[in-house]
Amino acid sequence: MQNSAPRFAVIGGTGLNTWADLNIERYQTVTTPFGEPSAPLAHGTLHGARVVFLPRHGQGHKLPPHLINYRANLDALKQAGVSAVIGVAAVGAIADWFVPGEIALPDDLIDYTWGRAHSYADGRPEAGVQHVEMTQPYHPELRARLIQAAAQAGVPFAGNGVMAVTQGPRLETAAEIRRLKRDGADMVGMTGMPEASLAAELGLQYASLAVSVNWGAGVKGLGDIHAEIEQSINKGMAKVRAVLAALAKL
Repeated sequence: MQNSAPRFAVIGGTGLNTWADLNIERYQTVTTPFGEPSAPLAHGTLHGARVVFLPRHGQGHKLPPHLINYRANLDALKQAGVSAVIGVAAVGAIADWFVPGEIALPDDLIDYTWGRAHSYADGRPEAGVQHVEMTQPYHPELRARLIQAAAQAGVPFAGNGVMAVTQGPRLETAAEIRRLKRDGADMVGMTGMPEASLAAELGLQYASLAVSVNWGAGVKGLGDIHAEIEQSINKGMAKVRAVLAALAKL
């Protein structure tokens, strides 16, 4: 059992920088050809399942979205024997159905980021070139398992939807949110890319659990977006933890 492969890995974002439910057994410092990951990997058990946890923003939530070493993070998880990765993301809601405090299981994305190291095909002779298939950026088998886990936990998903990924760390303007809505986005986050495409390059199953923590600028809301986030994030992350606990039992 000690040497068995992890059931899945969780990359925690804002609101899930630590994971109290995980019984941590050891920390693993991983060296990658791309530098250091955000933090040492936490290996532990959740309801008997072996799970790996990585805080995306580092210990103490210090790394902004545009400075996260996504390549090192995914490579470290691959080295640890992980085959399935769930990226937890706090997002702004664009669609009316995605009320703050609810969770969604996005099924597509649009990448608006720039300047990030977005591929392992970086000119190294051993890297080669991969034109990865991104018709389904979120792995259908892993999404199906999350749907089953949510049903068992009694936690409904607000919907599926399209994730827009912006550069950050600033929040979007109202005009930008209107543009994202015209483009077909239902929610907006800052970390979903290149996380999803790097996972695809490495052959990892990848899915996102998106937590609505505020309305996008100009959509609706309290006026004080930070107060809105504070009110919504704990409620949403409790639902995420319940889904992950059920997933560990499948």
